[in-house]
Amino acid sequence: MTETTLTPRLFQPAPLGPLHLPNRLVVAPLTRNRAGADGVPGALMTTYYAQRASAGLIIAEGTTPNREGQTYPDIPAIHDPAHVLGWRQVTGAVAEAGGTMFLQLQHGGRVGHPRTSGLVPVAPSPVPLPETIHSHGGRVAPAVPREMTLQDIRSTVTDFVRAARNAVEAGFAGVEVHGANGMLLHQFMAANTNRRTDAYGGPVAHRVRFAVEVVRAVAEAIGPERVGLRISPANTVNGIDEGEETARLYRALLAGLSDLELAYLHLEFADPSDPLFARIRDDWPGTLMANPALGWPAPLPEDGGRAAGERLLGAGADLIALGRAFLANPDLVERLRTGAPLNRIREEYTMYVGGATGYTDYPTLAEIPAPALRPTTDPVAMSVSG
Repeated sequence: MTETTLTPRLFQPAPLGPLHLPNRLVVAPLTRNRAGADGVPGALMTTYYAQRASAGLIIAEGTTPNREGQTYPDIPAIHDPAHVLGWRQVTGAVAEAGGTMFLQLQHGGRVGHPRTSGLVPVAPSPVPLPETIHSHGGRVAPAVPREMTLQDIRSTVTDFVRAARNAVEAGFAGVEVHGANGMLLHQFMAANTNRRTDAYGGPVAHRVRFAVEVVRAVAEAIGPERVGLRISPANTVNGIDEGEETARLYRALLAGLSDLELAYLHLEFADPSDPLFARIRDDWPGTLMANPALGWPAPLPEDGGRAAGERLLGAGADLIALGRAFLANPDLVERLRTGAPLNRIREEYTMYVGGATGYTDYPTLAEIPAPALRPTTDPVAMSVSG
């Protein structure tokens, strides 16, 4: 019996296009609001990502491809030379520590505000968020987005392409296009946020068109083996409602992309007991990355999601993306491999306020005196991926 046979699959190497990942654990993209006001990553973000370099892959947090796409304050960006230089410091530190990074490209669409970006947000239709939005100085009433013209759509596709090229220049191995969680691509797909009557609205085939065009254009620009796509079927975050069309929506979306041989499809809140998981696994011919459905905002399991991840691998997933567990445990791979207890996640006020507290000050096992080790609990609800 070989050593690989004895090693649980979660910790076995995995191919990802031309890459060879040392394990199947992925740091899910987690918004932390630690960039500068200009969207440039700094030394604190460099430390944070380098601390987590033992993951098979790191997907850096949602990063805006243009000014209109900014969601919240202090979100990183990738549309200016200064952003490329800032991210290059991050990817260089991660590579030096032995890690590999993709960058998530996130356009917020209506999930934005003039107080944050200085611009009126754009969306498929002028339908505002049904709730307040976080901006400078606290939560504010949502802005009514400007309906995108056909020229806006074309220029936004171009912005995604430029952002992807910038990401490669900044040292990322690839990019993840964010098509989930009520962001712009998701807004085009859902009928309650897309009320268009042109070629980008109406029937399902039309509503997935923008997402397909973005992904295909990015893949053509930097190579499909460098491109992933994140989806969150039936997720209602940010006021999205797919109605009864979820299965048809994603079958049409994947049919429009399945010939590309993308690096991966990233399925958020995946549950192997859900028939939708099996359907997506059947419809997607390539690598499937799964983010386990851990019951957010329920407390994180004491194993950080390891058992859920192993169930997903057994059901056909290839890679497992974890969020909260990596947030609090920079050495999560070693902790899960050895069965060591996990750090407790701090209170919610440390999540998005900036600074090192609750960000880069979580200790590794080597930094914790043995008597202080204890099982993890997750006492608060946090809006990050499980």
